[in-house]
Amino acid sequence: MFAMTATRKLMLAAAALAASVVIQPGVQQAQAASEVSAVVNRTAITSSDVAKRVAFLRLQRQKADAKTAREVLVDEALKRQEISRVKMSVSTEDVDKAFERFAAGNKLSVAQMSQILEKAGVGVEHFKSYIAVQMSWPRLVNARYGGSRGRMSSQELVKRMMENKEKPVTTEYFLQQVIFVVPPAKRNAILAKRQKEANAARSKFPGCEQSKDFAATMLDVSIRDLGRVLAPELPADWKPLIEKTADGGTTGTRVTERGVEFLAICKQRQVSDDLAAEVVFRAEDLGKEKKGAPDPNDKKYLDDLRSKAQIEYR
Repeated sequence: MFAMTATRKLMLAAAALAASVVIQPGVQQAQAASEVSAVVNRTAITSSDVAKRVAFLRLQRQKADAKTAREVLVDEALKRQEISRVKMSVSTEDVDKAFERFAAGNKLSVAQMSQILEKAGVGVEHFKSYIAVQMSWPRLVNARYGGSRGRMSSQELVKRMMENKEKPVTTEYFLQQVIFVVPPAKRNAILAKRQKEANAARSKFPGCEQSKDFAATMLDVSIRDLGRVLAPELPADWKPLIEKTADGGTTGTRVTERGVEFLAICKQRQVSDDLAAEVVFRAEDLGKEKKGAPDPNDKKYLDDLRSKAQIEYR
């Protein structure tokens, strides 16, 4: 949950799509009977999926044949399965908001953008599925490898501190996650009620030491100890809420795929130890990376998933 997010690839694709869909005439592709094109660990990729990705690749002005599209979808299926396995997916709300921002950035309403995608043969759901993977996958890569550059060696860390003349200072947070669980089957029926319950609980929150006893007095509320999190590691979706919350307080609520959540700030302080220095330097390096530069660990992770997967082409 608290790996650094990186949506640069998504934004590049979105920009390419925007530049294309606005100027191209509507191309409503004839939908033939859908057949299974590939199976990835028992998950089917259909010919309809391939046709939509061909249309999307064409809009991005990339190589857009069926074979290329199928391989892209195989990789995406592997990523989606891994995201699900480790439970690090962005929420439906996050995806919807990203879609809304994309439409607004192109001076279109959501309805207008949806119509364009449908006419282009891509479809809204296919595009949103792509968005979800592009937003979630970098979290897994960073969580597994500790950032695109991996852990710094002691020598590199000392060198950077000497160049800086002092250790950088950052904020250290000790956090708890409070989740008002909403089962998917009941989401439409009880989400608003759970939001009210979560907001009411914030004002009564007794502190991190007593939080689990507090949660036990309510229905379907879970507590997760997130431990130590440094400021550069805070994800973009929680960062503003955390930074404006006082020590011992709780953040505002957010709707996620799990339900309604808020975070408790158990403790926060300024630190300048070696781990803090490494995290700050890594964050600086990520910010300086050339726009669109590939992360070598992305390929390493995907290659590992491919080596263990059962992939059948038809």
